[in-house]
Amino acid sequence: MLRMNQLSKVYRTHMIETHALRGFDIHVRDGEFVAVTGPSGSGKTTFLNIAGLLEDFSGGEYWLDGVDTRGLDDNKRSRLRNEKIGFIFQGFNLIPDLNLFDNVDVPLRYRGFNAAERKKRIEDALARVGLSSRMKHYPAELSGGQQQRVAIARALAGSPRLLLADEPTGNLDSQMARGVMELLEEINAQGTTIIMVTHDPELAARSQRNVHIIDGQVTDISQGATLHAVSSNPAAVA
Repeated sequence: MLRMNQLSKVYRTHMIETHALRGFDIHVRDGEFVAVTGPSGSGKTTFLNIAGLLEDFSGGEYWLDGVDTRGLDDNKRSRLRNEKIGFIFQGFNLIPDLNLFDNVDVPLRYRGFNAAERKKRIEDALARVGLSSRMKHYPAELSGGQQQRVAIARALAGSPRLLLADEPTGNLDSQMARGVMELLEEINAQGTTIIMVTHDPELAARSQRNVHIIDGQVTDISQGATLHAVSSNPAAVA
């Protein structure tokens, strides 16, 4: 699903050069649930932004679902991102003046789906997260855990192959966090690949594999399930 080889990211100003990622190697297979951990400033957010095609990289290779992302222009990157990737953020990013149905609808409108297709996708996504009965409610009428479920529904409505979650439980208490984690595990069991950045060791331990990043490099990989060898041909990676 995702393969980065010797990836680098350098931020330059007229005074300083900062290496956010260097010699960065990671392979994530189709259907995996991978937790990414590391101290603040280690490069986790940069990795997630590049994985989500939100920013470019300076060197190396990045293959997403068999597509070489090097040299893609903005339109092709946007199209690939919209087709393949869903995002879940720590801050929910819901629009307070829109009800749940309309919040989930927003990204679908950008995809160009017709009204009937959008309605079906929204209802299906809200049903998957257990909020069918709340679709006409507004974000302020929900708990934090419920708001994060709406954010997950919004990501799922586009049928992404890859779900990128940036501290998805960071604003939740422990009970709500466990509920969101259980939902992500269910989504993963249904076939969606998930990469989750987290500072919570308990949540990281529940993933299939934990990738630890320090100073822009992968320093340790632990796994809870046996992984098959990854093909040396990036285009063959699912």
